[in-house]
Amino acid sequence: MTFYYEKVCGFLYSEARCLDDKDFEFWIRHYDKSVEFWMPSWDDDGNLTSNPRTEISLMYYDSRDGLEDRVFRIQTDRSGASSEPDPRTLHSISNIEITDASKESCSVRYNWVTKSFRYNKVDTYFGVTFVELIVNSDENYAISRKKVILKNDYIDHVLDIYHV
Repeated sequence: MTFYYEKVCGFLYSEARCLDDKDFEFWIRHYDKSVEFWMPSWDDDGNLTSNPRTEISLMYYDSRDGLEDRVFRIQTDRSGASSEPDPRTLHSISNIEITDASKESCSVRYNWVTKSFRYNKVDTYFGVTFVELIVNSDENYAISRKKVILKNDYIDHVLDIYHV
């Protein structure tokens, strides 16, 4: 299967829309079962952490099971980090680049901005994301690796999957 730019963009827009619509059941289908979802943190010297297993990360899930557990906790309010009331989010994606592609996988880099509204306050998050896409058994794309770099990491509350 060939990775077409327009189809890659549509796939990424669909994932973002699911977060904005709080359609977490469909959102999770964008991810392969063995996905690694990683959001490194910045160290005291202003460098990104490089190993999610030995250094602090803002988020790290080593498989889709972790993401599914997070979705379950969001939907059932079984999380100490749950948000009441739920924030309203708007994800904007730009500068989508296919940086490498083969018949089996595709590397993509894109910039993003998320606006989040809660308690009559708007918070802004922005960064760059690197994803590896593969073709799944349904002949659709799936995310096999996602690395999210938050550029404005001085925030006043806990981040969650719907913020990025």
